This record gives sequence, C-alpha cells and structure tokens, in this order.
Amino acid sequence: MRVCILGQYPPHIGGVSSHTYLLSQELVKRGDEVYVLTYPHPDVKDLGPVKVETAPAPNIKGLRGLFFFVSAFFKLRSMIRRYQIDLIHAHFLLPPGLIGVYLGSWMGKETAVTAHGSDLMIQANNPLLQRLIRSVLKKADYVMVVNNDLKDKVLKMGINPEKVYVTPNAIDTERFNPQKTELPPDIKMRSDKPTVLFVGNLVYQKGVKYLLEAKKLMKTDVELLIVGDGPLRSELEKKVEDNKISDVVFTGARRDVEDIMPSASVFVLPSISEGFPITILEAMASGLPVVATSVGGIGEVMNDMVGSMVKPAEPLKLARALDEILQNEELRQEKGVAAREHSRKYSTLKIPY
Repeated sequence: MRVCILGQYPPHIGGVSSHTYLLSQELVKRGDEVYVLTYPHPDVKDLGPVKVETAPAPNIKGLRGLFFFVSAFFKLRSMIRRYQIDLIHAHFLLPPGLIGVYLGSWMGKETAVTAHGSDLMIQANNPLLQRLIRSVLKKADYVMVVNNDLKDKVLKMGINPEKVYVTPNAIDTERFNPQKTELPPDIKMRSDKPTVLFVGNLVYQKGVKYLLEAKKLMKTDVELLIVGDGPLRSELEKKVEDNKISDVVFTGARRDVEDIMPSASVFVLPSISEGFPITILEAMASGLPVVATSVGGIGEVMNDMVGSMVKPAEPLKLARALDEILQNEELRQEKGVAAREHSRKYSTLKIPY
C-alpha cells in the first residue's frame, strides 16, 4: 500500500513529529511505501525510503494554517497522482485533516485522521471550527485518537464508533535510554544539585508558570532545566527575574532531547490540559521518575510505580510531589527503573488500516 502522511514530520520538533516518524518506520517495516507532505523547513530531506516533500507556508501566526491549506491542497493532489497514493493519513484535524479527507474522498482514496489533543480540546471549543472538525471526522474512513478521553469527545460528536481507534503515542526505546549520562557541552548545569527537567512548548496549556511557583516553594535545592520555546518564553523569564527564582535555565528548543534527559533527576509536566504527551514516554524510557498533573491522557500512561500525579494549577502540591521523590534516593531509583520498564509497552504504534 502507498501511504501519504500529512502534517508535522522531522526535522520539525515536537510530539506529533515523533509520532509521525515512528508511524512511517512501522509502515516501512510492514512493506508499505511511505510519502510525507509537511510544513516548510530548511533541513527537510528524505529519511531512508520515506520520500518527504513540503508545501509552502509563511511562518506568520494566523496566516500559516491558511497558506498551508491552499498550498498543501494542490501539492497533495499532485503527489496522489504522481505516486498513486492509496491512503492519506492526516495528523491534526485542522488544517491537515480537512485537506486530506476532502481531497482524498474527491479522488477516491481512503483517508485516516489522528487527533492529537489540542484539535479536540481547544479548536473544537470554537463553534465554527467544531462544525468543520465534525465534518472531517464523519468523512474519514479511520479516526484515530491518542487516548480514551479524546475518544469520548469524538463519540459525543456522533461519530460511528466502529471506525474510531485509540492509538497511543509510541517511543523509540533505543534512542531514549538511561545509558547517556553527559549533558551536551553547551548546557551548563551545576553537578552538586539534582535537576528537575521540563520539556515542551512554552504555552499556557503546559502550566510552566505553576512549575516556576513550585520551584520557589520546594524544600529541595534543585536546578530547573526548561527545554523548549514558545510565545510565553519572555514572560516566563521575566517571572523568574522578578520573583528571584534561582537556578532556572531556559535552553530554547532542542533537537538532542535524548542526550539531555538521562542527566536529569526527575521529569515534570505541569500541564493544564494535555492529549497524550510523548515527552512523558521519552522521560520514562530515559529512566526518569515523573511528576505530572492528572489531566487528559496523562493518567492513561502513568501509574504510582513510575511517579506521582497532582491536580493542575496547584504549585504547593507540585512542589511536595517533587520533594518527596528527590529527598528519597532509593524511591527515586525504584521509580526510574519502573519507568524504563513501563515505557517498553509503548515501543510500537498500533495501525488499524
């Protein structure tokens, strides 16, 4: 079968890119031909047998999606004809899902969509976008979601349950492992303090401001390493400065997260809302215990053996959970070993088509 993946893909950074990369590898392993249409990036290239192409779109907030919708429509039409694509699999419902499902249906191709979280938790709150999302879901031949909470949201929209599948994110447990112990040389951290690590976009939904407040409330003297970038970075850096929160390092977006994680002491994800965060899987595969909030799909991937969950937007409880793990080295080690073992359950992706 010839499959075209539509949406984020390496060298783009993030959980969706990791997901689509692993999906492409699983498809290649089973003998499919895989093609990718993604957003523009100067470092885009074919990855092994996977042919990767881009559709132009300016990196301007509010316009990127619109331009991508138009350019990707025509580029995808061309790829379907050139490569004789059998199935289009779009990641995120808008705009990739809208493009893939309607163009695929018009050209007589099977279509699949994967909802990763924000499309159903944020975009669907807008009445106009919700109508578009429902239309995409109804028209797609396969509807995939990364957790059961999202499945419930899809079913409440009246979508046929027989075509809805829960396909959790997966992790490359060879790339992410506890054996790498040295931080990249350009990241300067103190070796005499434990490191609390956050990886993710610096947006409201990730709850990083509550993490900074928790850092100030912690009894353990730690360094906080924040890996990622986004619209709130300047605001968060100012919060650190204004509140005199010591030992906080912002690295910006990184492509070497697998080299950073094993050097940390604990991973933290203080999200306000969440789909199925692949960073938790990456951290667990790296042998880190996890402290996270009990939102979205986090509860489906975590248990008490690998870490602790707290309510969102409660810095004191977050601080206490971090202290509990960091002040008991035996407990931290036990949870780290359990986390690595637990991550192996997510080493392959489920593909329903």
